[in-house]
Amino acid sequence: MLQTLLEIDQNILLFIQEHIRQEWMNGFWTTITHLGDGGMLWIALAVILLIPKKTRRAGIAALIALALGALVTNVAVKNIVERIRPYETVPGLIRLIGEQRDFSFPSGHTCASFAAASAFYRTLPRRWGIAFIVLAALIALSRLYVGVHYPTDVLGGLVIGLIAGWAGWKLSK
Repeated sequence: MLQTLLEIDQNILLFIQEHIRQEWMNGFWTTITHLGDGGMLWIALAVILLIPKKTRRAGIAALIALALGALVTNVAVKNIVERIRPYETVPGLIRLIGEQRDFSFPSGHTCASFAAASAFYRTLPRRWGIAFIVLAALIALSRLYVGVHYPTDVLGGLVIGLIAGWAGWKLSK
């Protein structure tokens, strides 16, 4: 079963590389993926939202969500699972960005993006929440496009991020 899942993961990445990746799109997707580096975009947005009283709860909820997501993903799960990056194990897979320093599962970019975006979705006007969810989804998909995560890494990051976002929202009440 695990072997079948790994083969599906690998085949999806190779499909993306062979059929979806286009030279003219590479700049867009590498820029999108770098928006998620270190969660800095999401941290900056949360800090900015702390300033006006009207959006302070959104900033607090997102910062809590980001902290919870980082603890679970980067401190705990990545170091327990120790999954090697796909570009190191999938023959023929070419990454479009630099070598990553940590383990692959789950995706920290995806976790941070969905933690903050889902906290924003619950605390800001709907149009802003939807925009942040779309940006989070683009960042998550970019990790596959640039070849640094398996699809199950992104799925794991998404689930942890959504739970962290919900927890941040609840704890900010």
